[in-house]
Amino acid sequence: MASLSPLLPAGTTAWLITDGKAGDLAPCRGLAEALGVMAEERVIAPRPPFSWLAPRGPADPRERALTAPWPDLAIATGRRAVPALRAVKSRSGARTFTVFLRDPRIGARAADLIWVPSHDRLRAPNVVVTETGPHPVSPTRLAAARADPDPRLAGLPSPRAAVLVGGDSRHGRFPEEDARALLAGLERLAGEASLMITASRRTPDRLRAGLADLARGRGGFFWDGSGANPYLAMLALADTIVATADSANMVTEACAAGVPVLLFEPRNLYARHRPLFEALKRHGTVHVFDGRVESLPSKPLDMTLAIAQAVANAYIGHRDALARRTAR
Repeated sequence: MASLSPLLPAGTTAWLITDGKAGDLAPCRGLAEALGVMAEERVIAPRPPFSWLAPRGPADPRERALTAPWPDLAIATGRRAVPALRAVKSRSGARTFTVFLRDPRIGARAADLIWVPSHDRLRAPNVVVTETGPHPVSPTRLAAARADPDPRLAGLPSPRAAVLVGGDSRHGRFPEEDARALLAGLERLAGEASLMITASRRTPDRLRAGLADLARGRGGFFWDGSGANPYLAMLALADTIVATADSANMVTEACAAGVPVLLFEPRNLYARHRPLFEALKRHGTVHVFDGRVESLPSKPLDMTLAIAQAVANAYIGHRDALARRTAR
């Protein structure tokens, strides 16, 4: 589909290749939006033994998502997407420019351009390194949400605190002790700010019920899944944001809002997330959650456009090289 931005030439086509997980789709969508391209989402579903062999093995030859015509640009993330991205590169005759987000675990030759967070070790001339990754919480989206505020949230007294709660993941469970500590901290915070709470599909049932009870008892808002998802509106209207540390994407998106982010770290914090969070604390955007509103001002931390510019520059160089090769 056609590009809408001067970052890419008009008519640029693009695919987003993932296995459909929300945590993988979000950064791909954010990068595509920053590039200004209306990308097709190609969801792969490799079957054994090919799913077992990823990221090092070949793509599943039965994969229906990988069919011509091939795109000019392919963006992928997730372990199972690595073979698919390499297959697109090969089957397109190397014409497709490939981008992988996060460490592909097979080295820098997995794609034409790779983005990794600064705490990852992968380094090479084709690797872009920033503190935070691409995401869809853009300044334009935030401004639109502030200009036309969600009526469910707009009537809450200021200051407002957005509360973003995750839960169990493949890296560990959200212990009952941590759930009690989080609820106790939010109870204290409710004395200083109006709470706007959203939970995840991963949130344990008892914690979800406790969050809903807290919002009702304190005159706040808890999204029960009905109506439009208020996630972006919550970020846009918040004076401070509380986020649980089980999701790096959620914390990174919160940092784009330009308000202090208060981080609740469960005891079984995924070790690979810790360096990112420590870097964000040093930056001054993220603070430890202690049940109080953080008074220090904060500026938006969003590297999406910088990553998009790096992708665009490399893509244009690739297209120029193809044109020279064709002209010979």
